[in-house]
Order: sequence, then structure tokens, then C-alpha cells
Amino acid sequence: MKTIVFLDRATLSVDMPEFSFPHRWIEYPSTAPEQVVERCQGAQIVVSNKVALLRGALDQLPDLELIGVPAAGVNHLDLDTCRSRGIGVVSCVGYSTISVPEHAFALMMALRRNLVPYWRDIYAGGWSGSPTFYAELHPVEDLYGSTLGVVGAGHGGNRIAQLAEAFGMRVLFADRKGAASLRPNYTAFDEVLRESDVISLHCPLSDETRHLFGIDEFEQMKRTASLVNTARGGIIDEAALIEALDRKLIANAALDVLEQEPPASDHPLLRNRRADLIVTPHVAWRTKVAMTRLVTQLAEGIEGHYVPAA
Repeated sequence: MKTIVFLDRATLSVDMPEFSFPHRWIEYPSTAPEQVVERCQGAQIVVSNKVALLRGALDQLPDLELIGVPAAGVNHLDLDTCRSRGIGVVSCVGYSTISVPEHAFALMMALRRNLVPYWRDIYAGGWSGSPTFYAELHPVEDLYGSTLGVVGAGHGGNRIAQLAEAFGMRVLFADRKGAASLRPNYTAFDEVLRESDVISLHCPLSDETRHLFGIDEFEQMKRTASLVNTARGGIIDEAALIEALDRKLIANAALDVLEQEPPASDHPLLRNRRADLIVTPHVAWRTKVAMTRLVTQLAEGIEGHYVPAA
């Protein structure tokens, strides 16, 4: 009999499939850091979307055999401790290959067409007082013929490249920042900054990518460029982004992720309604298609750990 503890069940809005092996299921809507050890005592399997499982906690869980992560990223796990202890990790890489790039592409189109500023200005009378049948209140740019820089060439990065090429965009995949030599089919990071009309982020958050975009990077970008981040909030230095928008180093930005989630009510990016910024609340992954793929991958990964394929 395996005991399975789900520490933050409220993060998933779909039912989990049944497992074929004998098990006892315990779930909590959410779990505070100080509750982790107590709730996981005696469990062989722990499921955690975002609740941190670090060495201090893992060392107090001698029965733990497997951690299931209903997400692609595993930044909240101490992977070194998992490896040394022989604790397996099941994550769901690629489950949002359809959903997140579509969200990123929608944000890209909204930025290039200035849809949010137009929507706001229309309701403020911006069209009603026009001397012509139209009101050109903001620049409107085509995607066709423009250049998309993609940072991160995994499932999401490759998918958004496909969408962009279908719209007639030129796509550049950025190599690692400061790379001594270029990998095949990649473009130097700094060149991508200079050439791109839109940059879309699809890389994981790591020591290498944390604050990958700071003021130095914004100063190299086109003044008419747009930045989209549906990856992880920490990839962008948020203070630098505010400065870049204030100084008009780039035209605009759209974010589905922030460094701190949920953000404080007085978060600097959310204090004022900006015409050059769109923020959505980390929902790119929450489509029915993505949720179905997510729970299927998670369940199959856990099942496969204990029930060998026939």
C-alpha cells in the first residue's frame, strides 16, 4: 500500500485518474512550508505543484520514494538531494506545448497591434472625436515580414516558431548568452536582441537565466521591439523592465509570469495601468487541453514507476 499526499491540490481543477496499484490518497488545498514534513510523514509519493521540497524537509521523510510534479518546471525541488537519496521525480515536460505558445502568440499580436491601448482609448472617446472614419491613435504593426527572437528551443520555443513562420515571420533562435561558439541553427544572443521585432521567452529558470533580461539587454533592443514572457518571472529583471518602459528603450511588453506569485497588491508593475504593458495572471497553461495532458502525464509517470509496462 502506497500513501500519496498531494500538497497543493487547489492548483489543479481537474480530476486525477485512479492508479492500479493499492494506495491511500490524501490531499490538501494548499500547504505552508512549516506543514510539509508533518503532512508528508509516512508517504511514499508526494505530489507538489509549487510547494518547495528542499533538503531540510526531504531529510525528515525517510519513506519518500517518488515526487510527482504537475508542471514542467521543478525549481521548487532540491534535485541534488533527490538524486543522492534515490527519490524519483516525475514532471510533465511538454504538456503545455499547445496552450502556452498560443497564449504567447496572442500576447504578441495584442502588443504589435496595440489592442489594449486602443480598447482603452475608444471607451474614452478617442474614436468619437476623429475627423475621419478611423482614428489612428497608436502604431499598428504587421507580424508578416518581421523578426521573432525565441529564447529557449524546447517544446514551447519550437511551437511558437511554427506559429510565427505560418504568419510569415523570420525566426531566430537565440544561443546561450556569452556562448563562445554558435550551435547549428542558432543566432548569437546579442544579435537576436538587435535584430528582433519581438522576443518571446520559453526557457527554464536557472542560475544561468535568472535576470537574463536586464537594462543592458533592453538597451540593445530595437526601440520599437516587444517582449513576451510566458516562461518564468525571474528571467526578467522587473525593475529593469520598468526602467526600460519608462525610458522607451522598448515599445511594450506582455507577461504571464512574475517573480513573486501571486504578486503583492502594490507590485511595481501593477501599481498603474500602463498602455505599454499587458499582464495576465499565469494562466497560459490553464486550458482544458493542457489540463488533460497534464494529469495524464502525471498519472502515467507515477503509474509507470510502480507498474512496469507489459
